[in-house]
Amino acid sequence: MSGGEVAALIAAVAGAILVVGLLFALASFTATLKAMRTTVEELRRETVPLVGDLRQTLEQANAELARVDGLLGTAESVGTTVDSASRLAYMAFSNPVIKAMAFGAGARGAFRRVRRQRGGA
Repeated sequence: MSGGEVAALIAAVAGAILVVGLLFALASFTATLKAMRTTVEELRRETVPLVGDLRQTLEQANAELARVDGLLGTAESVGTTVDSASRLAYMAFSNPVIKAMAFGAGARGAFRRVRRQRGGA
């Protein structure tokens, strides 16, 4: 065998080893892709129902928020009505009550004076 034949034989063996190594790498890559595809399919099977549940939960939360918003509006209206009613009651009763208390105080003072004058007379 000449030097060129030995070099060609070495190159052929090296090429064959390289091809076998690439085939192993390709097989490993294919197995990884299959595992990844299986994982993605499993993830999709689990997440699609979760997304549906999440959508339903969000719809319920939005309905509850709308309900709470209505309740807050009603409570604000009731608060305004009670505030107006209390102001009206204060305005309606404060002046007569003050006058009645003043009359009572004046009558009490007059009664005491009359009593003192009768007791002293």
